[in-house]
Amino acid sequence: MIYSDIPAAQTLVLYFKSKGVKNIVIAPGSRNAPLTISFTKNPFFNCYSVVDERCAAFFAMGMAQQLQEPVAVICSSGSAMLNFYPAVAEAFYSDIPLILVSADRPSYGIDIGDGQTIRQQNVLEKHIGYSANLKQDVSHATHKVAKYGKDLLEETQEDIQSHNEKELAKALSVAFNEKSPVHINIPFEEPLYGRVEAPSISIKSEGILEAEPVEIEDLDGLIEMWQNTTKKMVLVGVNQPNAIEQSILKALAEDDSVLLFTETTSNLHHPEFFESIDSIIAPIEKSKDKDSLFKDLQPELLVTFGGLIVSKKIKAFLREYQPKNHWHIDTKKAYDTFFCLNKHIKQDPNAFLKSIVTETKTSSNYKSHWKKVKTNYEQKRDAYVKQMPFSDFIAFEQILKTIPKGYQVHLANSSTVRYAQLFPMNASLKVFCNRGTSGIDGSTSTAVGASVHSQDPTLLITGDLSFFYDSNGLWNRYIKPDFRIILINNEGGGIFRILPGKEDTEEFETFFETHHHFTAIHLAKMYGFEHQQVNNETDLGESLQHFYQASDNPKILEIATPRTLNNKILLGYFDFIS
Repeated sequence: MIYSDIPAAQTLVLYFKSKGVKNIVIAPGSRNAPLTISFTKNPFFNCYSVVDERCAAFFAMGMAQQLQEPVAVICSSGSAMLNFYPAVAEAFYSDIPLILVSADRPSYGIDIGDGQTIRQQNVLEKHIGYSANLKQDVSHATHKVAKYGKDLLEETQEDIQSHNEKELAKALSVAFNEKSPVHINIPFEEPLYGRVEAPSISIKSEGILEAEPVEIEDLDGLIEMWQNTTKKMVLVGVNQPNAIEQSILKALAEDDSVLLFTETTSNLHHPEFFESIDSIIAPIEKSKDKDSLFKDLQPELLVTFGGLIVSKKIKAFLREYQPKNHWHIDTKKAYDTFFCLNKHIKQDPNAFLKSIVTETKTSSNYKSHWKKVKTNYEQKRDAYVKQMPFSDFIAFEQILKTIPKGYQVHLANSSTVRYAQLFPMNASLKVFCNRGTSGIDGSTSTAVGASVHSQDPTLLITGDLSFFYDSNGLWNRYIKPDFRIILINNEGGGIFRILPGKEDTEEFETFFETHHHFTAIHLAKMYGFEHQQVNNETDLGESLQHFYQASDNPKILEIATPRTLNNKILLGYFDFIS
């Protein structure tokens, strides 16, 4: 094995190895050469090269999302690390253990006019679990340190080594225990390319301390409230597949006092669950009896778990018609999304639900009424699909019912994830979406990173703006032949035609909708994808029959839909089921 001759670089590598952080994504550069040398020359690590730092961070986040363990991404100094920030924010709000490592210039080289230097220390602090600022070694390039940074010599190399080890230990503890992104900043002085065959230091590594389980106060009282409440709503946001035991789901499904609302990203399935929230709420919004119907739907107890919710309608409803009690179950945090949170249950949702959900059911007609509403909108949705012309709505209905079993499905944000909420998906599919910040900026990169360690094939469903924005996400060597992209191209930000404020003006098309005439054919050719484009329902159906078949190259199926018709058909759907 080969190591950098710089102690701080050796220390980082030895700490990562001792804690089992083995997946390393590297954005090429010079200042991070000591790290690149040390990681790539050590067979313990799996190293990946991704040129674009923003894409590299999302790629690493996709890996961490799938593996449920820390993954590191490394960059050079200067503005390179600022490109990490979108993925940092997403990881922060989605509780993904991403480790950001930035190589830095010596402190005496900052703000003196040198190139590729910015104030890197703590630059991510607003959206990070911990910022570890390592100190520059004084045993390396000592003559430069003595000439330009004499104050650094006030500390011995032993003191610096001790500080750096403590900082790394803290950062890795946060990454492992809190599932938070952490930032490690390391200053290096030139020369950067020196190598040794064995490390010159040894580390005093200790094991990662496991977080102590939190005892629930007044569990008996919570169980009593659960059993005595006749209108309980369980609302689940972004949730890892297979996180909740089937026996618990079955018990919840059979309780007539429970309405369990899921979203596509919840990865929970049962015929008794309500998977299209907006199809329940939108007709009420249009009803003359809106207030009485919302009061019928209003829960006495709201129980939430999982990540952020897609549906704006459920948020608006619960903020206006608040439950008497709102519990959120999460080991780490509880957002007061509906402004009525009164209990944060700091436990794993599966463990807590197992303790309160029993075979004893509460007598209630809460669910039976809304089951009839659900059956009604499902029948009307089927009827609506049969009479509508080709559009985004029709395309999504076709796509979601033809995805092969067992696929890992990644949804881009904006229109894509919202259309997906309107239709059922096979229970064998594992669905993901970057809902922490809900940005379109890294959907492709995240899906590619997530596919690397997945045993199952991966499908990315994306809109045109998200796809073209993150097209550098295809610029790497790690896309597998079974990777599939379905691109809905409606020539702009179609969601803006649905939102209030739509205008038929040149300014609206340019600055909101961002109307364009691009297709993916040239990107597909450049990155080695098979490409097919369709623009009607018949051709789409035929293409989907062959799209998932084995191939030597990944594939893009581009679906052109009518830009000015999509919004009318979607809004018409809610009128139709009302």
